[in-house]
Amino acid sequence: MARADVAAREVLDKAGVLKPPVDPFLIAQELLGVLLVKTEMKDDVSGMLVREPTRTVIGVNQSHAPNRQRFTVAHEIGHLQLHKGRPLIMDTDVRVNLRDSVSGMATDREEIEANRFAAALLIPELMVRNEISALDFASAEDLVLKLQARFKVSPSAMNFRLVNLGILPNPVGR
Repeated sequence: MARADVAAREVLDKAGVLKPPVDPFLIAQELLGVLLVKTEMKDDVSGMLVREPTRTVIGVNQSHAPNRQRFTVAHEIGHLQLHKGRPLIMDTDVRVNLRDSVSGMATDREEIEANRFAAALLIPELMVRNEISALDFASAEDLVLKLQARFKVSPSAMNFRLVNLGILPNPVGR
């Protein structure tokens, strides 16, 4: 099991989350003490993590769809749990992780790991398998749609998670 999966499981256990949907906003604020700020950002920027000496802030692009905002917050929690961040020279010592169109392509090791953490946090394997056993579905596409609604993630995120978990052999609709 990858480090990101283990870290996500630890956060879920500490938060006491047993059923979907997982609320990354609640986890960030109540469990981790993070200040969440929804704000205007360039469209290709989903969010950012800022670590100051006395507080941690996750900024989320308020114009993005709610499910994308949820994934962004989970992604930033992944950075918080797994990575030191990059220093940014300002008036105070601050570390920033920025989620933008480049990080969405997942070519950087830390971005790949933060994406994996976000998927494991929002779509935990055990919860997915429990939901599947209780669902009636007519096709793989129907399964993806029912699960994405239950877990409050995009169809694409659910599709990839089911493939990565070996539940589906290939992404549906491609």
